[in-house]
Amino acid sequence: MKTLVFTAAAAACLLPAAAFAQDDAGSTKRLEPYVGVMAGVHNYDSETSKEGIPPVGYKGRMVEGVAGVNYNVAGPVVVGVEGTASKGVSGDIDWEYGAAGRVGVKAGKDSLIFTKVGYQWTNFDALGKDSRDYHGMTYGAGVELSPADMGGSAQSSSVRLRVQADTTGNFHSIRPMAGVVAKF
Repeated sequence: MKTLVFTAAAAACLLPAAAFAQDDAGSTKRLEPYVGVMAGVHNYDSETSKEGIPPVGYKGRMVEGVAGVNYNVAGPVVVGVEGTASKGVSGDIDWEYGAAGRVGVKAGKDSLIFTKVGYQWTNFDALGKDSRDYHGMTYGAGVELSPADMGGSAQSSSVRLRVQADTTGNFHSIRPMAGVVAKF
């Protein structure tokens, strides 16, 4: 599984070159790569889940890096893919990583409302240094707010404030995150 994630990450590194090749003079950019930094908490239920996460109620604060690409399908509709890597800074979680697909709708001048579904791996610091990774489906929704839509005078902005909430498995956790993403 780790090979698949590293292959996807390597492919994502090539997407910015494809995005710049798509950007013809005077045309709308179809591919929009982005990167971001987010922070938040992840709280797991205290019941046994299908993912096999021990029923202890693990939780932790984390910092996350996110990278992805959006594709402007038609009108306000956007589809995309993204990868994430998170490091626990306090609590029971050592790190998390995953990949997800996104579907969104542009709102206002440059903001985005989105949902996502993907797969995530988690390693718990509380289980010891060489503990196994727990994994499962992840689902979420969020919004990326552009300064152009929050009272700014610019027509568009490459920076967005992102707020989202995710869950793992059959709603066995809650993971609110907030941060900044920049498209290029």
